[in-house]
Amino acid sequence: MSNQLYIKDIESLFDDVQRSKIFEDQKTMTDAVPLFPISEINEKYEKEKNNEDFDLKSFVLSNFDFLGTKITIERYEQLPIDQHIEKLWDELTRTAPEEKGTLMKLPKPYIVPGGRFNEFFYWDSYYVMLGLQVSGRIKMMENIVENCSYLIQTFGFVPNASRTHFLSRSQPPYFSIMLDLLAESTNDGEIYSKYYDTLEKEYQFWMDGEAGLENDSATKRVVKTKEGSTLNRYYDAENTPRPESYLIDIEDYQEPAGEDFYRNVRAACESGWDFSSRWFADGETIQTIETLNLAQVDLNCLLWHLEKTLAKTSELQNLSEKQEYYSQRAGNRKKGIDQYFWDAEGKIYRDYHIKNHQQTSSESIATLYPLFLKLANLGQAKAVIEKIEEKFLYQGGIVTTTKNSGQQWDFPNAWAPYQWLGFLSSKNYGFDDLAEKIKNNWCSNVERVYNNTGKLMEKYNALDTETIAGGGEYPNQDGFGWTNGVYLRLKQN
Repeated sequence: MSNQLYIKDIESLFDDVQRSKIFEDQKTMTDAVPLFPISEINEKYEKEKNNEDFDLKSFVLSNFDFLGTKITIERYEQLPIDQHIEKLWDELTRTAPEEKGTLMKLPKPYIVPGGRFNEFFYWDSYYVMLGLQVSGRIKMMENIVENCSYLIQTFGFVPNASRTHFLSRSQPPYFSIMLDLLAESTNDGEIYSKYYDTLEKEYQFWMDGEAGLENDSATKRVVKTKEGSTLNRYYDAENTPRPESYLIDIEDYQEPAGEDFYRNVRAACESGWDFSSRWFADGETIQTIETLNLAQVDLNCLLWHLEKTLAKTSELQNLSEKQEYYSQRAGNRKKGIDQYFWDAEGKIYRDYHIKNHQQTSSESIATLYPLFLKLANLGQAKAVIEKIEEKFLYQGGIVTTTKNSGQQWDFPNAWAPYQWLGFLSSKNYGFDDLAEKIKNNWCSNVERVYNNTGKLMEKYNALDTETIAGGGEYPNQDGFGWTNGVYLRLKQN
């Protein structure tokens, strides 16, 4: 059976299962492993489904294995938080020597986020690596990089997560930043050369379609502005409901949702921010989602880093033409980041709307990326830092946007990645007091929730540190890979 198409191969059954809500979480069915050949299950289903006494749930449970669709964390007597995290690394470790249902095989062991997320996730893994570095688990850091490289070599990119239905999109491209972290942890400068070919392949994926692209147009992940600058956007090759949120997408699709509604939803998933008012034309409702109309500041900063890394690695390999090519690309992108994303008046970096030829009104914490990667000048950095203090930093950490829409990537939620970016961005430009504040506000929130519940959460409420964060398509998850990683790394600083 072709795993690639596995969910498409049970289309009729899958559609019925997801629409009938027999599982509380739509992801449950996508993670199930068929117990018999698909053709056999399909045949049985067609034969039995119209019987009077047919029960869909029993049919599904007897034809699929649901073990491993959710991770339960063992609770010991309450250990100090750092000891608990050390135990969690082992509990969240998985291997996938062969394909199983939608789960893709990977050559090395890896860490999963936790809760309903029991597969390898791309950008989560960088933040997990921060904690593995503190824990001295360098081998697992190497495994993560190896798995990313394997996926890039096999598919041309790292999928959103290691399941076949994610083969239409990636996630924020952190591979080159992972290499920096690994090189720093191992003192091995050879790492860049070892993965040179992988870096180039990932770059080609993000730039695919660029050749021949006319000004003021976009294709796949590449945007050409009306002035002729090349920028990038998040994208997804498919324009159908997401299998893991199938019914949610079908129900969300209503007027005025446009013909690219599903692709816009999926493109937002490629950003990792699913979902946020950042993507909504009206700032309120998912029906107005327009991810494809935006060039995003975070993505373009990450691709600048990839270009810089390729230039540096070309130099290490004495490839002077390539060094010049990638240096020039990085230089052009740096200009583009200043020109299209920097709002001097608002003192913040914003996404750029490629059809309206202006910045969006959304204020988001993605404004940190130029500081995280040292792309901002001191004046820009100072302005952003002031904006963070004024509008984003609360008692329980840094929020993602200034808008409360009920979406999980909006106010008042604080997510681990942006606490690290906030901390490091402040440090990069000498704002040590703010760095300390960010660290202390969020870490004490994490400790408080841990002391009350014994859990490390996917996200936290930055405003009301008495409650647990909400919003989103599923309940707050417990595990949790990137929270563990960022917490350990911040506490070490």
